[in-house]
Amino acid sequence: MGSTTAGLTRQWTTWGPVVAAAGLAAGWGRDLPGFAVGLIALLIFGAVLAAVHHAEVVAHRVGEPYGSLVLAVAVTVIEVGLIVTLMAGGGGEKTATYARDTVFAAVMITCNGIVGLSLLVAALRTRVTVFNAEGSGGALATVCTLAATTLVLPTFTTSHPGPAFSTAQLAFAAVASLGLYAVFVGVQTIRHRDYFLPVPRPGQEGRESEDEHAEPPTLRQTWSSLGLLVVALVAVVGDAKLVSPTIEDGVDSAGLPKPVVGVVIALMVLLPETLAAVRAARRDRMQTSMNLAYGSAIASIGLTIPSIALASIWLEGPLVLGLGPLHLALLVLTATVSALTVVPGRATLLQGGVHLAIFAAFVFLSFSP
Repeated sequence: MGSTTAGLTRQWTTWGPVVAAAGLAAGWGRDLPGFAVGLIALLIFGAVLAAVHHAEVVAHRVGEPYGSLVLAVAVTVIEVGLIVTLMAGGGGEKTATYARDTVFAAVMITCNGIVGLSLLVAALRTRVTVFNAEGSGGALATVCTLAATTLVLPTFTTSHPGPAFSTAQLAFAAVASLGLYAVFVGVQTIRHRDYFLPVPRPGQEGRESEDEHAEPPTLRQTWSSLGLLVVALVAVVGDAKLVSPTIEDGVDSAGLPKPVVGVVIALMVLLPETLAAVRAARRDRMQTSMNLAYGSAIASIGLTIPSIALASIWLEGPLVLGLGPLHLALLVLTATVSALTVVPGRATLLQGGVHLAIFAAFVFLSFSP
């Protein structure tokens, strides 16, 4: 029975990304009817589940924190392509705030939604969940610095009208973001890798976890999963691009604010990280969940802003990066609460609930500012 279940899992996680990619190829450049949009949404969900499975296979082979890094970087690289494609396709004032809205939504989803849900799941199982304060604290500091440099400072600079950088300021922010991201990856994977490894509970230091005890996948299986992971992520983001016109039309018809589009698409794109983080939390590997959440936020800013800065050379229209007062308040609240959560290196149900409350406020105020 177990081998049959494993065989079925391998089958659907293999053809799921392929079918989603086929749907992307069939629908690209076309106006989709309602039933096709619904079908694409189902394909996105299947591809997300497959992506999580293949990311876990790769993570089991390479170990932490490399496994978390693979998923975070893969999703973010493709997300950058989606943002540039949408900005190039729309152009002008309509897409001036698209990069800002999507990056800020990613920060709020990762730092509050993913972290809060993971803490809640882990605390429900173990009452008190533990993680490495040094690694998570350094990652959080990197997120806050990147967010302040790229999303806060443009609101207060005076060299360029509006909440936007001048050309020189944008170039500085891009280089600083990319450099800080590179330093973080070096610290996470080489110099202080032990800061980002799961923390054993007292009395369990010498015991192997369930993941460590299981036989790692072969090199062939790892490369196969890595390839299917990329296919699944391309399909998720590409299919999100296909349904985005329907989302935009729905937002316009309902009279909702434009940032709602960025929020909805960011939620879809970040589904793989969310599911992977929650599954890690259920296994009492909260540090892996933290790596996924903060690593995704760092990659989202550190890779997106330099790419958008480079693309702005040929993209038409302004590039607005500065946050408004409402989002600034949410960012400050997120940074403060996250620091109080991370510093002790342990958390309970309360911390998870607080982060989810902030995330709920962000989503609600995006629809009703």
